[in-house]
Amino acid sequence: MKKIGESELILNNDGSIFHLHLLPGDIAQDIILVGDQDRVEVISAYFDKVEVKKKNREFVTHTGYYKGKRLSVISTGIGTDNVDIVINELDAITNIDLNLRVEKSEKKSLTFVRIGTSGALQSDIPVDTPVVSKYAIGFDGMLNFYAGRNSVADLQMESAFKKFVDWNQLLASPYFVKASDRVFNTIANDFRSGITISANGFYGPQGRVLRLPIVDANLNEKISNFDYNGMKITNYEMESSAIYGLSALLGHEAVTVCNIIANRMRKEYSKDYKKSLKILIESVLDRLADA
Repeated sequence: MKKIGESELILNNDGSIFHLHLLPGDIAQDIILVGDQDRVEVISAYFDKVEVKKKNREFVTHTGYYKGKRLSVISTGIGTDNVDIVINELDAITNIDLNLRVEKSEKKSLTFVRIGTSGALQSDIPVDTPVVSKYAIGFDGMLNFYAGRNSVADLQMESAFKKFVDWNQLLASPYFVKASDRVFNTIANDFRSGITISANGFYGPQGRVLRLPIVDANLNEKISNFDYNGMKITNYEMESSAIYGLSALLGHEAVTVCNIIANRMRKEYSKDYKKSLKILIESVLDRLADA
């Protein structure tokens, strides 16, 4: 196999992967991803035992056991650019021989469950309730840099969406990727599900206006009215599209569940979202342990 160059696969002096500072034995097969680095400790506090704690920049990893199930919790920070680092480096320590710098002949599939916070785009979704992402839409354009992008994207849904909202050609072309059916069914159960947009910013890209006007003041209204075979776009967040897209390309499985802390249509914000987020974390941990 072709050897991967030192400038492409960068390792630290201890042999760990460059940004995450992780070695192959540091992670479990089932990984919970969170944006907020402080949320890692909130989740690992439920573990019966924590055996790995590592941190570099915004990337914090705790690996341990919950009800006998080995799990890792890793923070990505905000945005799909960070997710590009996290998913690629987790795949590298799993499916590349770091000493020989070649792909392993036998690949392993990781399971990613993102627990996040989000803003609802349908007026009937109450704050402080979870939504599971059946599909993720990437407004970020990140997956467009990878060969095979179209092989994991729902091109018909993409085309219908761009036509419906009259997509501005100056913006990155959106991509639509489906969650893993297996992991979706593990997590979703009684939760509401829908289509989630991953935006490449918090303000303009999500239709927020402070002092700067945006190119399409009606985009959020058009998004909320879009319907594809009975599915509606339910919420905004900032990471899932890259998690879904890269996982699909690399042979991993992924799903996102977000606690709705704001309803953009009703201009409402949660009074205490951390309380409902705690309930969501407990539910996800139990569902992973029972899987």
